[in-house]
Amino acid sequence: MLVFALVNTAGAEVAAPRTVVVLGDSLSAGYGIEIREGWVNLLAQRIASEGYGYQVINASVSGETTQGGLARLPRVLQLHKPAIVIIELGGNDGLRGLPLATSRENLRKAIELSRAVQARVVLVGMMIPPNYGQRYTQEFREMYTTLASKYSIALVPFLLDQVALDPKLMQRDGIHANAAGQPKLLENVWPKLKPLLVAPRKPTG
Repeated sequence: MLVFALVNTAGAEVAAPRTVVVLGDSLSAGYGIEIREGWVNLLAQRIASEGYGYQVINASVSGETTQGGLARLPRVLQLHKPAIVIIELGGNDGLRGLPLATSRENLRKAIELSRAVQARVVLVGMMIPPNYGQRYTQEFREMYTTLASKYSIALVPFLLDQVALDPKLMQRDGIHANAAGQPKLLENVWPKLKPLLVAPRKPTG
């Protein structure tokens, strides 16, 4: 967990930093690499370097499904009171061939829970290999676009875009990006997240 405190020059506390929560699976939890190399940690560094007053909470768990993420979400929202929730879930549902109607409903509920506490949502999409069948892979991909359209939320169509098919950027399992691929994952997310960030107000007088 990375925390960036905001303190004025007189030493008095100012408003607590807003929070970005990443609710994801192993792609966001830093599986197979050092945590500091993961795209979520790189995101925290980017937010700090560009002067946004946010802390980044990585609430990602390797192996997480949409059901598991949804079950954890109320506690995460209660603890961190995020301004923004990045939902990166569904890949494990797809790899296990779970019913997409269930996955879609879990994501829908996660979006609605986040919005109910006034958090803005970024939905991060995934794709699965074609060997799962054309209909399943197409419906899996459309699950994200349909939800993003319904709720008018930001959508990253495919977290591993320009990474998944490049062996130099992927781990040997062919599923997870390696350390060299993590900056690209951040670049896939950043254009959708940045417009939702609010720069801290500069002191007057």
